[in-house]
Amino acid sequence: MSRIGRIPIDIPSKVKVEIKDNKVIVEGPLGKLGRDIIPGLILEIQNGKLIVKKVREEDKKLNAMQGLFRSLLANMLKGVSEGFTRKLLIQGVGYRAKKKGDALSVLVGYSQPVDVEPLPGIKLDVEEQTTIVVRGIDKEKVGQMAANIRAIRPPDAYKGKGIIYENETLRRKVGKAGKAK
Repeated sequence: MSRIGRIPIDIPSKVKVEIKDNKVIVEGPLGKLGRDIIPGLILEIQNGKLIVKKVREEDKKLNAMQGLFRSLLANMLKGVSEGFTRKLLIQGVGYRAKKKGDALSVLVGYSQPVDVEPLPGIKLDVEEQTTIVVRGIDKEKVGQMAANIRAIRPPDAYKGKGIIYENETLRRKVGKAGKAK
């Protein structure tokens, strides 16, 4: 029995949900998202709430799929109504980023700047030279774009230089101890 999957999802007032041909389409003020319904699950709209039900109650795999699909739908509804944001911080002397049209140019210790093209539906902004903001309506794409940018220069375990997420805590290593005299 899936505890998460049984929780009904509130549909915001500005969002339209359409279920047809084994697909759910969510449209809101920020955009439109769609997803195929996982086989074995049924979607119902009752009193302004979206409910995910299973065809067979005793299937353990469907329990997990019900919870997963309910979370994906909740993220879709939040995305088209509010959107998702992920902040990245650049730490290190001389490390910085700047906008280049829609793309991003990142200087993080390599001989040439690294240019990053955004995924479709993703917007990249630079608040300061050391803060990158990734925005979009699809939570998966926002997270993937942030991970792609972080992979350019992951944080160093000794000095802490690199690109990190805003609320990430780094586990720093002590480093090499000097010789005892």
